[in-house]
Amino acid sequence: MKRLRIGIIGCGAIGSYLAKVIVRDLSGRAVLVSIYDTDTSKAERLASELGGKAIIEKSAAHLIRRVDLIVEAASASASAGIARDALNLKKDIMVMSVGGLLGCYDELLALADRNNCRVYIPSGAVCGIDGIKAQRLAGIKSVRLTTRKYAGTFKDVPYVRENNITLDGLSEDKVIFEGSAKEAVRHFPRNINVAATLSLAGIGAENTRVRIVASPALENNIHEIEIDGAAGKIFVRTENITHPDNPKTSFMAVLSAVEALRDVLGNVRIGT
Repeated sequence: MKRLRIGIIGCGAIGSYLAKVIVRDLSGRAVLVSIYDTDTSKAERLASELGGKAIIEKSAAHLIRRVDLIVEAASASASAGIARDALNLKKDIMVMSVGGLLGCYDELLALADRNNCRVYIPSGAVCGIDGIKAQRLAGIKSVRLTTRKYAGTFKDVPYVRENNITLDGLSEDKVIFEGSAKEAVRHFPRNINVAATLSLAGIGAENTRVRIVASPALENNIHEIEIDGAAGKIFVRTENITHPDNPKTSFMAVLSAVEALRDVLGNVRIGT
């Protein structure tokens, strides 16, 4: 059986974890051909940890040309461009920085359709994506996401600074943002990918409501999703341990990507 040739763009916590899983656990069906990161030191460190089992490419464009499936694990500012380049070359892509797709999602889907390619978007750090996809078929009245994270997670976010939001010395939870998913992703591009995924699966970024809460003592990231639809109501609470290599990333987001990749390679798919 021909193995799927995979390349990873972005060698941070998510990209590195996926690379090691592909080499260690999925080698019967896939081969990690190459990796790339704008920070060369990250790519070199990962290549060393992989024992030289992946080539470091000199650009994302070189990587895209060399493989069958591109895994984007770079950033929201880069994900749309990477997806567009991949699809133009008739390559499949898995996108982790989903927030970057909101402004051009329909364009990318049309491009994928014309070139007979696939765009994979893992569920990420939340549960309930299966439910909202099913509910959409009958009609959804409202979707609300409430995200709680440790206050220190937001200290470098420009929106917090520009709005004079004080996070030092908090004694209780503080709502620091309420608005649409579109606005949430724009103001918190590194903190709220789940809002983008939820929007694309459901009623869109303009209609999905988001509330972000900074907590003074919270150790885990908590996401609560409330869906009201014609087929019923759904409430899902996900409490995530943060990734040991990057406290801004939920460990489950990484595991979700691994399982999505297993679905791509496997013969059976469980769930919607």
